[in-house]
Amino acid sequence: MSLTNPSELDAERLYASLLEQVKAGLAGASEPAIVGIHSGGAWIAERLARDLGLSARFGVLDVSFYRDDYAKKGLPAEVKPTSINFDVSGATILLVDDVLYTGRTTRAAINELFDYGRPARILLASLVDRGERQLPVAADFVAATTRVEPGQALRLRQDGTGQFTLTIEQDHA
Repeated sequence: MSLTNPSELDAERLYASLLEQVKAGLAGASEPAIVGIHSGGAWIAERLARDLGLSARFGVLDVSFYRDDYAKKGLPAEVKPTSINFDVSGATILLVDDVLYTGRTTRAAINELFDYGRPARILLASLVDRGERQLPVAADFVAATTRVEPGQALRLRQDGTGQFTLTIEQDHA
């Protein structure tokens, strides 16, 4: 996949591309379920679950307590509860994040998922892959690949109507 200029990323168009990839990738999957990582990944996952008819097998993770930098960063101000109301054991889990970056959030999410059971398979979907991995993590489904300048972050926003937008902001992490 070629690099996209970050200022040209249309989140709604990217979502449509991701939906088509996921639809094809989950065809015939055993016990599919969708789990989103708070917050942007949860927004995308919720919409995917609705569009794919999997709302009954939709869950959300907040990986705050599972991050390897928890001791350094502390607890974020907006911790959200994890909610998985289906049996993870034996399921094909589509793990969804908005922006794939270092891989550390994905690692934390997989660790937390295993606290709920042993899935048959975990697939990773991300709206945007911005590279610069620190762990060997790759998305199975990704709508765009881009790079942003050092000190910047790519943020997904959702408006009151559920529409997505991507912005480039100074990274305060």
